[in-house]
Amino acid sequence: MQRRILISNIDNNPVVSFNTGLDPRSFARTKMSQSMIEQGYVVSPNGSHTIWKSAGVNDIENIMHVWGPLFNGKRLDILIDDVSALTQNNSSQVALQAVLLWMRAKLFLGDKKSAANPGSAFICTENDNVSHPKGSIFFSPPNLSNRCLFIEGAELDRYNCPDLTGLEAATFCAGVMLYKILTGSHPYPSADIYQDMREGVFLPVNLAAPNLDTKISDLIQAALLLPVVNKKVTLNLKAVDIITNMIKTLLGGDNKMVSISSLYNPLPVEKERRFEKERKNYLFKQNYKVKIKRFFARNRIGVIAAISILFFAGFITFSMVAGASRRPTTEGMPSGSVVHAYFNALSSLDHMFMEAILNGASKEDLNYAINMTAGIKAMQAYDMSSAVLIPAGAWVNNGGELPAPNVFGVTDITLEHMAGNEGDDMMVYRVNYLLWPYNEGYSISRTDVITLRRDRKGNWRITEITRIER
Repeated sequence: MQRRILISNIDNNPVVSFNTGLDPRSFARTKMSQSMIEQGYVVSPNGSHTIWKSAGVNDIENIMHVWGPLFNGKRLDILIDDVSALTQNNSSQVALQAVLLWMRAKLFLGDKKSAANPGSAFICTENDNVSHPKGSIFFSPPNLSNRCLFIEGAELDRYNCPDLTGLEAATFCAGVMLYKILTGSHPYPSADIYQDMREGVFLPVNLAAPNLDTKISDLIQAALLLPVVNKKVTLNLKAVDIITNMIKTLLGGDNKMVSISSLYNPLPVEKERRFEKERKNYLFKQNYKVKIKRFFARNRIGVIAAISILFFAGFITFSMVAGASRRPTTEGMPSGSVVHAYFNALSSLDHMFMEAILNGASKEDLNYAINMTAGIKAMQAYDMSSAVLIPAGAWVNNGGELPAPNVFGVTDITLEHMAGNEGDDMMVYRVNYLLWPYNEGYSISRTDVITLRRDRKGNWRITEITRIER
């Protein structure tokens, strides 16, 4: 993966560089020059902070790089990703120390808006020659760093919930990072990450790491349940109390960082087997409940209609009206996620979600999905074995051997930001992808220019699709 936020050399001087991925013309057209006035923060271990501002922009091989004063440090997301398993080794200790410093810095900054994503934060792990003592943190300018992380391919939504702001957002992010370090796995591994965050769908900390100290375990659990409406928490604490107690627990009584091994208690073999059984049972029940719940959520109109036919026609009308008021939306989704969701819905023939995303744009894909769904069901009704649909994404992951007449869906999606920003009412992307038509055995290369605008409720929806097919 090519890093877009890194230490680089400008005029033989080391600086912090942000590779925007834009040529000079696109840089001007998308008004990225406004990022020059966006500020970041450098927070010292003692709580003092200074404002970081970019110093210039350079054209390097026809790509615009925004740069500013040097900060020697390591990216927080990379430190966390280095903890690949629950090993309690040096990389885990370093990552835990970095998250502790990050949490303290967030409290020191208070209401000041600072970058939320761990990929936007740099931790000074050693004393350097730029008057940044060990333990200092650089929060890079939020919009500029998010732009770079997006084109870098980093998953911007892995640690942040779009429903939270301020200290609640920071506390939730801290909970996810600590979960990853202390359990060895991410709490939200599935593609439905936003929905999982909102519904509290994750393996509880006490089952993910049963030998973890209950105090820090309960605090992480409380942090991860901040976005959930119907919370079932052991600790009924506000965000500021949760993050403050996390810091106190990790510092210990002598105000020094505890060793990561001290956060775990010995677990007898008998109890370990019992917890393993509980973990498997919990995952089985949770997966079953989630699948059932979301199946009915996606298909409730059809289910309600089928039940209504058994009773009386009047109830059918009432059910359809009620179902229409609960149709899926793009609420809380950033524009890039809406574009990805549109093509995922096309791949899964989820025409209901496609219709919810479109707002004035061509319904060519929507009509195709509806007609194909009807055709597949008709063939299945005639002969259950005559209509086998293989998702293109799964087919590619399994080797993608040709011919593949039963493959359908979209693969190899890449997004290029062309115009607008999340704060405006319009975003434009160029989307390159391969479409695998059903019963054809080959792919079609497409390029779509997709325009999104916010609707009356402030949600991003697609208003125009201009397509080039090769």
